[in-house]
Amino acid sequence: MLGLNRITFDPNIMAGKACIRGMRITAALVVNLVANGMTTEEIIKAYPFLEPEDIHEALKYAAWLAEDTIYPIELTT
Repeated sequence: MLGLNRITFDPNIMAGKACIRGMRITAALVVNLVANGMTTEEIIKAYPFLEPEDIHEALKYAAWLAEDTIYPIELTT
């Protein structure tokens, strides 16, 4: 999927949610930390087993999930 090799899905880990490299750290958690203002350095300090590439891929995965598709709407008068 999108060349994301750090995002994993395992039904035995976090109920199959998107996780980072098979760990019990979800992509959603990482995105939430970034969204709430934490820097990559702060996240890695709090979760030292994460790598900068993990954070980048979590954001890339979130962007893919949020991708907008524009559908033209016909207006009738």
